[in-house]
Amino acid sequence: MLKENLYQKENHPKLIVISGPSGVGKDTIARKLIDTDPKRFYFVVTATTRPPREGEVHGVDYFFFSNDEFAEMIESYELLEYAVVYNDYKGIPKQQIRDALDSGRDVIMRVDVQGAATIRKIIPNAISVFLTTETEDELVRRLVERKSETAEGLKLRIAAARQEMKRIKEFDYWVVNAESQQKRAVREILSIIEAAHCQVQQEPIHL
Repeated sequence: MLKENLYQKENHPKLIVISGPSGVGKDTIARKLIDTDPKRFYFVVTATTRPPREGEVHGVDYFFFSNDEFAEMIESYELLEYAVVYNDYKGIPKQQIRDALDSGRDVIMRVDVQGAATIRKIIPNAISVFLTTETEDELVRRLVERKSETAEGLKLRIAAARQEMKRIKEFDYWVVNAESQQKRAVREILSIIEAAHCQVQQEPIHL
């Protein structure tokens, strides 16, 4: 009988879920994580029925679909999770995640707080990170400066953000994305990922 090789570390690709209220910089931090090592990390592209904002590119920022196209994906079980967010559908296509994990890459996913809760139920060993600003005032200012909402829509997002902050304890980690300190937030998340790869007990991600 062969002896166990104690010097062969078990390692599996990780799924990192970055979440938090609107305006905290989830997209920016996720992209900067990818930029640190594009060959190591894969960024999950979310599907949505909302129209693209100025500068957004289909297949890069989001997959933009019509309501009928999105309904077809739901019917064919092509989505890991989906939900209605501010009257539009958002969801995560599964196959891109499978392909990335099979290639040995760590997968980075940015989702809203509601979506993160669903992901945790489906994939309990995913690493969940709650991203936030230093203060509520800073969060409100960022939402106002985006100028992507009507006055009524902005009020709704601010109210939703306050409620989402109350769910922070549901997550594994909490990282502050302070103004002009994005590099620090990226370093902290990279440290979290490195620690996960050093765990003695590791389980592969199953979809």
